[in-house]
Amino acid sequence: MSVRLVLADDHPIVLDGLKQVLSLELDFEILATAKDGDETLEAIRQHHPDIVILDIRMPGKDGLAVIRELVRDGLQAKLIVLTAAEQDEVFEAIRLGVHGVVLKDMAPKLLVHCIREVHAGRRWLEKSYATHAVEKLLQREAGAKDVARALTPRELQIAQMTAQGMHNKAIAAKLSITEGTAKLHLHHIYHKLNVDGRVALMQYLQQRGLV
Repeated sequence: MSVRLVLADDHPIVLDGLKQVLSLELDFEILATAKDGDETLEAIRQHHPDIVILDIRMPGKDGLAVIRELVRDGLQAKLIVLTAAEQDEVFEAIRLGVHGVVLKDMAPKLLVHCIREVHAGRRWLEKSYATHAVEKLLQREAGAKDVARALTPRELQIAQMTAQGMHNKAIAAKLSITEGTAKLHLHHIYHKLNVDGRVALMQYLQQRGLV
């Protein structure tokens, strides 16, 4: 039985290289290639591949947007993420349940091995990358729990909106509260988290994967 593939990368040279390498495997069938997120989703819905090789950073809908849409729609293709280096998006992709992560500078035989492992129902990450990814995810999960324990649900909501750049007036309108109430919540947030302003709050939440 052949392994049916869709390949997605916005760099033509990379995409051509993937096609050449994977075409050498007699049991691999390349159904389609795509250069952005919309083309990737269209190819997956049209061809129903076994595995999608997906660049994490693409124009338009990036790799994460594609993954989220596939998860939301319940499409069954297994996902292998391509990444040029350690990127925060990859840690999010792992959290969303991708089946493999491959660094672009790995030897081609490792990509082939990854595809075979994933097709067999296993997950595959390069060991040093996997270790770091798991450590980072655990650190973020712990940080998120710490924040959730420190803040009320409404305070956490306001903290995230503030960290995303919203001003008190906009937050108040969004939550149907007064601007004074929004300011009071923000004062409590700064005190509870021991931060001294919006920039420090944004950095605090980013470090814990909450924005």
